[in-house]
Order: sequence, then structure tokens, then C-alpha cells
Amino acid sequence: MQRTIITSVALGAVLTLTAAACGGGDGGGSSSDGPVKLRFQSLAWQEESVKANKDLVKKWNDENPDIQVEYVQGDWGSVHDELLTSFEGGDPADIIHYEAAAIQVFAEGGYLADLDETLSDDFKGSIDEDIWETVQYDEYGTIGAPFLLESRMALANKKLFDAAGIEVPTPEDPWTWDEFQDAAKELTTGGTYGVAWPLGSPANAVLNLSQSFGGGYVTDSDGEPKVEVGDAELEVPTRIHEMLYEDKSAAPSTVGSNSTDSLPGFFEGKYAMLFGAIWLRQQMVQEAPEGFEWVTLPPLEGSEGQAQAANPQILSVAAQSEHPEEATKFIEFFLNPDNMAALAKGDWLVPTSAGALSALAESTGGEQDWDVAVASVDALEGAPWQKTPGFQEWLDRIATPAFQKYFADEISEDDLAKELEEGGDKVLSEQR
Repeated sequence: MQRTIITSVALGAVLTLTAAACGGGDGGGSSSDGPVKLRFQSLAWQEESVKANKDLVKKWNDENPDIQVEYVQGDWGSVHDELLTSFEGGDPADIIHYEAAAIQVFAEGGYLADLDETLSDDFKGSIDEDIWETVQYDEYGTIGAPFLLESRMALANKKLFDAAGIEVPTPEDPWTWDEFQDAAKELTTGGTYGVAWPLGSPANAVLNLSQSFGGGYVTDSDGEPKVEVGDAELEVPTRIHEMLYEDKSAAPSTVGSNSTDSLPGFFEGKYAMLFGAIWLRQQMVQEAPEGFEWVTLPPLEGSEGQAQAANPQILSVAAQSEHPEEATKFIEFFLNPDNMAALAKGDWLVPTSAGALSALAESTGGEQDWDVAVASVDALEGAPWQKTPGFQEWLDRIATPAFQKYFADEISEDDLAKELEEGGDKVLSEQR
């Protein structure tokens, strides 16, 4: 279904027609003699994370009787369309949990408050400038507070590494992509593949990892962005394709699946390494059979270092909220160092603030490879394509099916580049 975004001209009419609904009903707003009432829509889904979210909301409500927050459970699979409906209907939650790149379309529609003036300098100073850039726009201001980051790396079967005499790389001495591929070839023996690449949804993974070779995918000349696919952009997909079909060190049966689908085979020793996101460590703790030894490998190093695209989860405030200042106060409480560390731990992700990183490192003591996770934050940075209007649509409609065909060996490298560029011309031109 093609998503419809209201233009700034139509937005004024929508807001006029629906102003009476904003913050009303059982959701936001307040009576003249009662507390301010806010709604917070959270996308937490893991049991530990949901509990951490609800505990923090309860703590806030206990300590702030004049500003009461209602926890609303959202879902990653349906949140985009739900947000569109609530914005157009004039009754969104006051505080909205989403990710930086995906929420951009709502900033374009004028639906998100600029938090630059309401967030404190201390809070803003605790998060690296490179991460803030993912949520800052000349036209819309600061559209959210970034708090969780996802890095991509491989998990490894320690016993298979030991049997092959391969040392586990460390954050201080990470593998290059060449070293990773060499290890995968060496580990491919006796019915075991060196690595599983679950790429059922490949576009985000490939684009994020391509940062390590300088793959930007988008150029912008005179305000007209376009997709360009050259050597840097093709470096990661080509290497993965080589592992699948030339080296045969990657398991072809996993390429159309997701990471959790590949866990049983990983536990059975069918693959020595499993590539995925940092949160996959939780499944290892919960599901790995007794005696299974696993380790987390640091981000791989390409020609441009270990760089990966940072697409943080963020908390935004609806422009239609009647209480943006109170909503921002809640956000700063919710994302103070200790609380942000608790949220990151619950989601098995990486927090954005220096204080939360320190608190997380101290509370975990490096167990369950939290030291590797915390160190991976240094690799994360904003990507050129993240702020390009229409890019998410290109990612979904064009890039995902093109990469799927390429990794299924149905099209060539040249065909891949052609589909990505021609699709980019079509989709991005519609935004001009």
C-alpha cells in the first residue's frame, strides 16, 4: 500500500478541523483542576524492555502527580500506518517512539515538534553530535531525542574457532572484511559453513554496512538527490555474493531468512558464524543449548574504518500535543543516563549518551559481550541517504527486491546497480 503524506498546505486545514480533538478524550490534555495527561506510545517488544518502559512510566507518575503519563503499547509492524491515521485524525500520542530515518516523512508533513528549544543543554551535550545530526533538519528543527542504536556484527561458535586455531578479534584489534572472509573459508569444512548471512530484508543491512567502504548511495547536486551505485556501494553486496557462490563459505539456505530463523542451524554447528544485529545476543542467552560457547565479533573494518550507518530509535513530540514542554520533561527523565542504560539493556542495544554507556558498562561488567556492544558505538555515524525525501520508499519498493534477487543469484552485479539507480530516479524524482 502506498502511503499518503499530507502536504504542508493541506496540513493547515487538517489541524483546523481537528484541533478540538487534539489531546482530548481519554488521552492527552487535562482539566482545569486536574493533572496534565500525556500519552506515550512505546514500541518496546522484548519482555525485559517492556517491563523497563512500564517501570519508568510508573516511577515518573509516582514522582510527578501533576503530569501523568499513560503507557500505550505500539507495534513495529503497524506503527507507520497507525501514526499516519492518528496524525491525520488529529489525535496522536503526545510522545512517540520510532526510528530517525522512518519518521522523517512525518516531519515533512509538519507533524513533529521542534525539540531544540525545549531540550536542555545538558541533555543535548550528553549525546554525540554525529548522532544528533540524524534527527536535525534545517526545515523542521530537532525532530526527536535519539536514545538507542543498533550495530551489526557476527556471532561466532567459540568451539569451532578454537578447533580451527582462529583467534577471536577484539574491539582493540577488529577484523578487516578480508580477514573475515578468510576466516569464513577456513571454517567451511565437514558440513559446516563459515557463516550464515540471513538477508530476508537485505537493504538496511547492506546500506548500513556499506558505510565502512564509503558507500553513500545518494548524491545531491543543486537540491536534486539521486541514487548512484559505484564501486564503494557494491563492495559489501559483492563480497557477500562471492561468499555465497564463489568461495561457498556462506550458507545459501539462510540468505532468504532472518537471523532468528538461522539460530537452530547455528546451535547445531551448521555455520560457524551468524551475521546479525547486536540484539541477537539476547536470543543466544535465552535459547542457546547448555554448553554452547558463543562470542560477539566487533564491527568489520573496511577501507573507511568500521563505520556503520546510525539510525537511532528516538522519542518525538507530536506538534499537535497541547503540552510539549511537559512531554519534553518526561523525555529527559525517561532518557537520563541510568534510565537510558536500563532501556538499552532491556532491548540489548547500545545507548546514545556517554553517561548511559558508562552506566551500562559498569552494570554489566562486560558479561554477555556487553563490552563489545558498548565499544561498537564508535563505529556508528549518520549516513548521507537517511535524510533524503522518498528514500525510505526507495528502500522498500526498489532496493529490497533488487538485493533479494541479487543474493538469490537471479541478477548480475550490473543489473543490481541498474535497478537501484533507475528505481532511484523514479522514486526520488516524485519528491521534487
